[in-house]
Amino acid sequence: MLKSIQDRLNAISVPIRKISAEEAAQESKKNNGLMIDVREPAEVENSPTPGTVNIPRGVLEMQMLEKEKDASRPIYVHCASGVRAQLAAEQLSLMGYENVTVLTCDVPKIQAALS
Repeated sequence: MLKSIQDRLNAISVPIRKISAEEAAQESKKNNGLMIDVREPAEVENSPTPGTVNIPRGVLEMQMLEKEKDASRPIYVHCASGVRAQLAAEQLSLMGYENVTVLTCDVPKIQAALS
């Protein structure tokens, strides 16, 4: 049976923490969190977010261990709409990362909060 995006999001197998960009900006300053933008490089080029590392969703599992080896470091994930970020957060949790959070707002709000 084929699943819609909403069905897939509803089927995420791990609890996903979600917060605003403002909350993430405040927290990451205190806890040295890693901000990951899972949009495609062309999207990031057209609308960059300061202070984030771009790891496209399609290669996240292959590149993440190169970027972060500490499973306990807080990781904040965002994209344009939140869908890729939620799927990425699920995968990061399944890989063993212990403190993964999704930013719940759109890119302009994230850019403003991180500037």
